[in-house]
Amino acid sequence: MRTLSWMPVLRAAANTLITLVIVLLLWQALISFTSVSPYVAKGPADVWAFLFTAEDAADNRATLAPLLAQTLQDAALGFVVGMLAALVLAVLFSMSKAIEAGVMPLALLLRSIPLVAIAPVIILITGRGTQASVAVIGSIVVLFPALAAIMFGLSRASRESLDVVHVYGGTRMTAMRKVNVPGALPSLFAAARVSVPGAVTGALLAEWLSTGQGIGGMIQKFSASAKFEELWASVAVITILTLLLYNLVQIVESIVLSRRGMVVSLT
Repeated sequence: MRTLSWMPVLRAAANTLITLVIVLLLWQALISFTSVSPYVAKGPADVWAFLFTAEDAADNRATLAPLLAQTLQDAALGFVVGMLAALVLAVLFSMSKAIEAGVMPLALLLRSIPLVAIAPVIILITGRGTQASVAVIGSIVVLFPALAAIMFGLSRASRESLDVVHVYGGTRMTAMRKVNVPGALPSLFAAARVSVPGAVTGALLAEWLSTGQGIGGMIQKFSASAKFEELWASVAVITILTLLLYNLVQIVESIVLSRRGMVVSLT
């Protein structure tokens, strides 16, 4: 049992390390083989020095820490709202074709419009600088890929298990609760993994266009004031944390599915 618990952690750690090394190599290659001025372009060593080895590294970390915390909070808000909305809509669509026929075209229409184009409308309705605008923009990024994945999982429920529920007098809601949703756990976790980077992207976009807070709000200010070390460090830190959060979801997925006797994907 202990081995089953630690294997997903070790595999996710190895995947994280490999991805991180690849990203750092590509980052350094981009800096080394382009003609961008070193004053503007900062490599991994520059960011490491800025955060850990420079004389004012502690002050630099103290400057970025509240920005990072705000972005993670905004990303968590968009992630939770988007995933809950996707789960509710997927259940409703699975239980009623009429609801799906009425709502899905509107969802597809909304999905076809670039978020940057409709973000000003969202901000106008919810108010600039409000958490409501952050929740709506972040949840839109999360909603559609999560909805597609969850609907796919709900549709693949065991026909035999559904028949057993119906034979014993269970309602469609009972079948959904006892068969469809538990059987869709792999798809639900897959949706969560895909939604983590989307939630961070939505948070950065909302901060840039609406609140002016967090890393998304400060990136433009760092660029305008030529604080390129702060700019590159912010991007590097939020990228690494997004990667870690993605793998954290994968660890939870592997542990939960293995305990339920489901096939665990370690890719």
